[in-house]
Amino acid sequence: MEIIGWLSSIILVLTLSKQIYKQWTEGTSEGVSKWLFIGQIAASVGFTLYSVLVKNWVFIVTNCLMLCNGVLGGLILLRHRRRARRT
Repeated sequence: MEIIGWLSSIILVLTLSKQIYKQWTEGTSEGVSKWLFIGQIAASVGFTLYSVLVKNWVFIVTNCLMLCNGVLGGLILLRHRRRARRT
């Protein structure tokens, strides 16, 4: 049964990572709200803590990766906005 969780986790992480990759390669974060990443980071921290408490490795790994994804996406957004202000 855990295989369903791991496969779902992979799909989720790949889907969101694709968006971050697109944001990076296109060199723009136009239309992306900083609140998206703030909310994702906050939720990922909470879900990671919860996952540790219930000792569910599928969710621990998934939520840690989601946290990294949110931080990376937020950093890319900040970089793009700083660059846009300079030009």
